[in-house]
Amino acid sequence: MRKILLGILMFSLILALAACGESDNADNSDDKSKESKGKVTIGGKDFTEQLLLSKITSIYLKENDYEVEEASNMGSTVVRSALENGQVDLYWEYTGTALVVYQKHDVESDPDVTYQIVKDTDEKNGLIWLDKAEVNNTYALLMRKDLADELKIKTLSDLANHVNNIDDSLKFASNAEFYAREDGIKGLEKLYGFEFPSKNVTRMDSGLLYNALNEGQVDVSVGFATDGRIKGFDLIALEDDQMFFPAYNAAPVIRDEVLTDELAELLNKLSAKLNTEVMMSLNYSVDVEHDEISEVAREWLVQEGLVE
Repeated sequence: MRKILLGILMFSLILALAACGESDNADNSDDKSKESKGKVTIGGKDFTEQLLLSKITSIYLKENDYEVEEASNMGSTVVRSALENGQVDLYWEYTGTALVVYQKHDVESDPDVTYQIVKDTDEKNGLIWLDKAEVNNTYALLMRKDLADELKIKTLSDLANHVNNIDDSLKFASNAEFYAREDGIKGLEKLYGFEFPSKNVTRMDSGLLYNALNEGQVDVSVGFATDGRIKGFDLIALEDDQMFFPAYNAAPVIRDEVLTDELAELLNKLSAKLNTEVMMSLNYSVDVEHDEISEVAREWLVQEGLVE
């Protein structure tokens, strides 16, 4: 009798583990009879928008019968190297980042020219830029709206004039990447003709910038134009009136070796559905409303009719 009971318990445990496995792989198609169209490894960077883009692409391709592996949470240069080395097959990159950081090109303000340059250059390296989305995740300098209104600062020229002629005590926060890049704070200060005193500059992780600004620890911060916390924290992006920042349109970049006509069609269809407003809304859901990334991604795909 004890052996029978033990057998029943073991069988129940196997069923429970199987059920957990099904739950963990909820993004996979339920129809296991369908033959895989191939394996694709999707990379991604280490901030909310990139985590969303990676998850959206992963769910979308899984629902279209591809076997997908995800490799997210990487820095810009790390994921780029992974693509070049074949460790990942595709990820979403920004045109301005490729232009300035990887291809060492001068800053270009025209988004179409920027896209064509990076597309043509990378094609020689076996990396194919598919259609760019109307998502411009450009850098921006942010302020709390109440402070900006009080100081009458609306543009970067206004900010430069304030620092040079009125009060140079404004505290500025930057992540390490923006602090070091040519299209970062040093280039911006040079074009606009001002400089934050070094004692007023604080470097911190990207994820801490918005809270530091919102809580009044700093007065100005670098940020990204599509970040949902701009809306959530009542911040404003100062107008780049001298057009320092290049366009940072997001686009899927894929290794030529794995690109097929169907993959190109699917990913281009995805790009066509995305724009700055959509991306800001998705980011807001995650960063401000604290919704799960996978849930936000799937809900948007269903809403757009891209998956059932």
